[in-house]
Amino acid sequence: MNGTHLKGCRKARGWTQAEVSRRLKVTQAYVSMLEQGKRSLPPRLARRAVRLLRLPATTLPLPEATPSKKFSQQFFAEQLGALGYPGYAYLRHIKVQLNPAQLLVAMLMCDRVESRLVEALPWLPYRYAAMDWEWVVRQAKLHDVQNRLGFIVELGRDLAERRSLPQAVALAQVAEALQDSRLAKEGTLCHEGMTQVERRWLRENRQPEARKWNLLTDLKLEYLVHAD
Repeated sequence: MNGTHLKGCRKARGWTQAEVSRRLKVTQAYVSMLEQGKRSLPPRLARRAVRLLRLPATTLPLPEATPSKKFSQQFFAEQLGALGYPGYAYLRHIKVQLNPAQLLVAMLMCDRVESRLVEALPWLPYRYAAMDWEWVVRQAKLHDVQNRLGFIVELGRDLAERRSLPQAVALAQVAEALQDSRLAKEGTLCHEGMTQVERRWLRENRQPEARKWNLLTDLKLEYLVHAD
């Protein structure tokens, strides 16, 4: 979100600058400078504005580079619940802090993620297909997790196709764009601590999609029981 977006959303609701400034707890002069592009919208204020104007989570600010901070498994669960993931519906009361795009990349960057959280990953592109894919793909390539991303996006596409939803086309295009950057090195889907026995079994029994993305995982569409 930037000042221009803020102005458009304010006018769409029929609010004056004075009303928005009161609700955001800043001065009217500051709101005016934001809308004129004379000031940038700080992340904390942007999050407050998103909640105030009831905008989609995809409008939350994205960092220019993925922070090195490691989030906890509990934080991932809370953010998924806050974003509406059915598997963590009991956490809906938590405030959304991350854009779904940032949450997706942050989870994919982790080498050890709980199985229940991994099962939630395809829901993010499925539910938030309008996220900033240019940012997501760029960050995935920077951190060498494009194989994980491609696999998850394809599962999200499969979820959309199962329900004949239009976002299936957009997700198919994202997956196709990632194919040329696939890594030859074999990896896992956020489960680098698996044993050699597990690796050998998955190498022989993984689904074609996992083989395509050089991933050792047994995740497949049938396991995504909470995704829709």
